[in-house]
Amino acid sequence: MKHLFSTASLLAVLMATTAQAESICSSDLRVLAQPRDGLTLLEDYVDEFEELSGAGFEIDYLNENDRRAKSQADASTVGSYNVYYVDEANLPLFASSGWIVPLDGYYPAEYDYEDFDAGMRSVASYDGKQWFAPIQGGGDLMVYRTDLLTAAGLEPPKTWEEYVAAIRKLHDPDNGVYGVALRGQRGSGANVWRWLPLFAANGGKWTDETGAFAFNSDAAVKATEEYLELFKYSAPGTQTGSFDESTGAFRSGKVAMIVESAPLGAMSKDPSQSRVVDVVGFAPPPTPLPGSGYAHGFAIAAKANPEEQDKACAGLFVAWATSKEQEARRLAKGQPGELTRKSTYESPEYVKTFGENLSVAMAETGARTEVLFWQDPRWQELGNTWGIMLEELITGSRTDVKATLNELETFAKSL
Repeated sequence: MKHLFSTASLLAVLMATTAQAESICSSDLRVLAQPRDGLTLLEDYVDEFEELSGAGFEIDYLNENDRRAKSQADASTVGSYNVYYVDEANLPLFASSGWIVPLDGYYPAEYDYEDFDAGMRSVASYDGKQWFAPIQGGGDLMVYRTDLLTAAGLEPPKTWEEYVAAIRKLHDPDNGVYGVALRGQRGSGANVWRWLPLFAANGGKWTDETGAFAFNSDAAVKATEEYLELFKYSAPGTQTGSFDESTGAFRSGKVAMIVESAPLGAMSKDPSQSRVVDVVGFAPPPTPLPGSGYAHGFAIAAKANPEEQDKACAGLFVAWATSKEQEARRLAKGQPGELTRKSTYESPEYVKTFGENLSVAMAETGARTEVLFWQDPRWQELGNTWGIMLEELITGSRTDVKATLNELETFAKSL
């Protein structure tokens, strides 16, 4: 990020003492978010932020769908919140509508934005700018049972072909072990999310060279057929399940291998959540699969911060709330799903807690993570429609892949 402060005077304000006359924040900040353990922990340190900035903050919490709806309504009308919690699904809408401002110019350099995981930084970008600082997210990991691979004489697969072959060999439902666990539940962030890496790996693009939609391509057909084929080896309940069902099946010891969002790594090493703590290994997804990047984080609201100093105040909160120090506190409190920085993954504390294998895998998968969904305000509508169709293919109420993708193409053109 360049030009981290828009004026020298703002930099001076940020570097000032906490004397009230030099405080960067003139009033308490209002923050709209969804419940997260890391944010509850953050509220324990409100006095620290007040000493730093001259003002406090108050966080209002809503569940994900309600948070998205209220933040959109607020940002487009009254603008009563200084900081919004945004995610990969609504970033294009908020950025293209001018409801939030880029971090460039308002994120203090000393908080080291480049230290965030590369994949999360990629997800937090739109139109060549960075719009939020991550508080959770990641790419994908291949997570596997070391004991089952060893017993079968297999090495951790490095390619997609090896991965599929290992799943077939390790699939042993008579003894309560399934080769894989997938997501079948409809939704842009459910079954479609796990389909996206296959679409990309097969060369799929959302549009062709002319800019026309290309959702019914040969790549999309092949990706869908491969995804449907793997469901023959997926654990019971995952055909209509999402992240919780697929990762729960793995953590309960019923699944040999899985490619899933990176938080599963630390979850599978947590004795309170996992029965496979001592027999689990990690690696980046098998090539040519990229990691399906996602991230949630804090962004600076436009309407509630009309002046430069207002934006700088909100930017300071965003930086402080996602800082290395806050991550260290979350790690110490056992909140592995809310860790976003390279320095955290490489720290002795992380290695001691989760092992060197996971530390290395997290670093490697960050470099492989990409934005795979359609970065457009209409993505959720398109993705959710495809999710319904894909679930119907998975459950058998549809059988013609090409006809289904043609139907999706027609819908896309109507958006």
